[in-house]
Amino acid sequence: MLIAEDLLLLAYDDESGAESGLANLDYRLGGALLVELAMAGRVDVAVEGAGEGAGEGAGGTPVGTLPGGRAPDPAKEAARATVVVRDPSPTGHPALDAALAVVAEKPRRAKDLVEPLSRGARERLLHALADRGVLRREERKVLAIFPTTRWPAEEQAHEAALRRRLTAVLVDGLTPDPRTAALAALLKGSGFVSRLVAKPDRRRAEARVDELAASAWVADGVAAAVAAQVAMQAALAAAVMVTTTVPATS
Repeated sequence: MLIAEDLLLLAYDDESGAESGLANLDYRLGGALLVELAMAGRVDVAVEGAGEGAGEGAGGTPVGTLPGGRAPDPAKEAARATVVVRDPSPTGHPALDAALAVVAEKPRRAKDLVEPLSRGARERLLHALADRGVLRREERKVLAIFPTTRWPAEEQAHEAALRRRLTAVLVDGLTPDPRTAALAALLKGSGFVSRLVAKPDRRRAEARVDELAASAWVADGVAAAVAAQVAMQAALAAAVMVTTTVPATS
């Protein structure tokens, strides 16, 4: 299950199949796809003029190998890091392959990729989940006139386990695996966490999300860790920007 697919399962109501409210979902999906590609080593990030490094890049130094042993700041690197394709071979997932093709179009900064990656991502991910029997596509009409599509759950065991795992991480202090940490971090500012946990635990859970969003939670290689973290910061910055500039709609 992709991180972006987990986000969708959390965002849609199991019974009605309607979106239940997760702020700026499409930008978060685009960011989740970029994080997924980075974690899988399919894309890398480089910073122009950072000095000499040991990896590949688009005319710059890979962020994970900054000279002088300096620890990179993902929030700052997200604004200036260029994302390039490292492995263009098919992933086997339509949404991830489409995202990889977007990155391959031209080198772009991470923050400039989130919006292009979000285009069409929701539909591709929803259809992929339906094809695997996780969701069910239902065509309906509102007021017997306006067509609409709902995506109720066909299989609920994965999402139920996911919610339990997230609660254990955010409230009980369970150390998350990298994918769960990435998912939790992508929920920052979404409004979902307050609905996931009981009211007395909300402050603690939100603080834990903030911590995960700022920490290096990917352990499988320095370059992949920093690339994924840069992608995460770009996704969160895009989501926050939309929140502060576009009025919420139902």
